[in-house]
Order: sequence, then C-alpha cells, then structure tokens
Amino acid sequence: MPALNVTFTDDEMATLRDQATKEDVSMKALAHDAVLAEVHRRKVTAAAIRTARISAGLNKRLANK
Repeated sequence: MPALNVTFTDDEMATLRDQATKEDVSMKALAHDAVLAEVHRRKVTAAAIRTARISAGLNKRLANK
C-alpha cells in the first residue's frame, strides 16, 4: 500500500498526539482522515465557486424580479 511521510515540528506532533488521544484514534488514522477531509473540502469549495460563477447572471436576474 502506498505511504506518505510527513514531517511535523515537535509542537505540531504534540498537538496531533493530543487530538488523537481525545478522539481515541491512532495518530495515523487522525492524519489520514484529516488529509482526506481537507481534499474533500477543497473540491467542494472549488465546485461552489464554479457554480456561483456560472450562475451569476441568473442570480442577478432573479434578484431583480
């Protein structure tokens, strides 16, 4: 299975360790889920921006009614 090595400062690692403990998950699972959630968030944001751009004219016409 492919893997990715990510470097963290001591403070960042402590923050991750604390959060993993609070969520009762491994640090690996926490980092994995956080990366995938961020990728998803970026895709959704990009789609929302594209949709707003495409529908700007229609939204303007609807607002003037």
